[in-house]
Amino acid sequence: MIKALFIGSVSACFELDNDSAYYNDYEYTVKLNGREVLSGNTNVFSLFDLEPHTDYTVEVTGHDPLSFKTAKETSAVSVKDFGAVGDGVADDTLSIQTAVNCLPAGGRLRFPEGTYLTGPINLKSHITIEFTEKATLLGTTDMARYPKIPGVITDLVTGEEVHFGTWEGNAVPMHQALLFAEYAEDIKIVGRGTVDGNAQNSQWWVDVKNQEVPRPRLIFFNRCKLVTVHGITAQNAASWQLHPYFSTELQFLDLSVNAPKDSPNTDALDPEACDTVNIVGCRFSVGDDCIAIKSGKIEIGRKFKQPANRHTIRNCIMQFGHGAITLGSEMAGGVKNLSVSRCIFKETDRGLRIKTRRGRGKDAVIDGIEFKNIKMDGVLTPIVMNMWYNCCDPDRYSEYNTTREKLPVDDRTPYLGKFTFRDMECLNCHVAACYCDGLPEMPIDEITVDNIKFTYAENAKSGVPAMKNNAEEMCRAGLYFDNVRKLTVRNVTVEGCVGDEVTAHNVALFTEE
Repeated sequence: MIKALFIGSVSACFELDNDSAYYNDYEYTVKLNGREVLSGNTNVFSLFDLEPHTDYTVEVTGHDPLSFKTAKETSAVSVKDFGAVGDGVADDTLSIQTAVNCLPAGGRLRFPEGTYLTGPINLKSHITIEFTEKATLLGTTDMARYPKIPGVITDLVTGEEVHFGTWEGNAVPMHQALLFAEYAEDIKIVGRGTVDGNAQNSQWWVDVKNQEVPRPRLIFFNRCKLVTVHGITAQNAASWQLHPYFSTELQFLDLSVNAPKDSPNTDALDPEACDTVNIVGCRFSVGDDCIAIKSGKIEIGRKFKQPANRHTIRNCIMQFGHGAITLGSEMAGGVKNLSVSRCIFKETDRGLRIKTRRGRGKDAVIDGIEFKNIKMDGVLTPIVMNMWYNCCDPDRYSEYNTTREKLPVDDRTPYLGKFTFRDMECLNCHVAACYCDGLPEMPIDEITVDNIKFTYAENAKSGVPAMKNNAEEMCRAGLYFDNVRKLTVRNVTVEGCVGDEVTAHNVALFTEE
């Protein structure tokens, strides 16, 4: 069956319904209204350069045809009609911003072939931005051109806080993103073009820990809803590439997100305190986590109690990042109802990577997490659940965060609930197959590992499976569990590990089949 994931005015995204991870079982051709338009072998494919408000029928080899109609739009204009040059030299910021400002609700702004050098651009509600195949939006390297956005401002009338800027889970000032929207809705960014932060040619990646204000993201949505990003390539952000924040009903479809393997904090996609997020058919290769699902540090979590909720990740491929799918460490509002399926992870440091610690708070609940039908190759440690994460926070080396003694459960104690991993193949592991370390006062509640195969690389290298204090290096280790209430290991094969295949400390209920 062919499923329509998104039908816009000029682009559409489809998914083949099968049991394969990312790739279809065979090469297929796609016909549009009887004319062959592309061939492929991935489970997700897209059509571009469509006509608005037009009937189409799409046919894929081996599947029944699907008819659809593109959306209406009120107008379509070229950014060049507003004076943009697109030669990569002229500053097109004013022309682009003017075009966005003038665009009527329901309108589309088209970027034809060219390189559009620009500073940050503010987006608004009810518009479509289309980057055609050979169009590139290129960020200026002049750091002074990225305005500083305040973290929190007090409302002049009510005295209430209004939130604008954020960095790593705190409401703090930040530099404005290249594409930026706050308190907006119904925004679509589509096409086969590129949004390039150009950080590789700037000073953004130099001495990153001593910059006065946190680096800009590439694309940032704050408290937005009904956002779709489809088809584009996003790359070379100063920090995180795509960062939706306290936003709802988001789609990220058939994207490519790229940054050098050694680029700092260039996470591909970090939805933070968002509800209903679909990430389907995307390709990630970056210098940090591929997807990091977050919900703020303790003050943000305590104030808003807004979990990252109802996220679906499917038919994606992740490579070279620190973690393929990371939860936290800024997760004080919680993470709930996450489904990851039919994905491929290649040469990431970790597959699933959970990062939390004492001090994230009682609202820091991660629960209802399912990974199924995943293929990993060359991942150092496929499954990591770490309640001792020791990065970023001032008290990272404190006695409170290092002692293995059982402490009282209080308002600072996080919670990890139910996790299911099934139907997975993890080949050429290095450090360990699985490493799960809970708190003695708050064990991980329930872990099920079902129908998974682990093998190890011939030249497996040692390393620490989790970033925590007093971590010991491992190599070819099996499945390690500490401080878990209920553990089920069923139909799991571990080929070539050194030592015990399964190590379980402080596990109250352990079933191995």
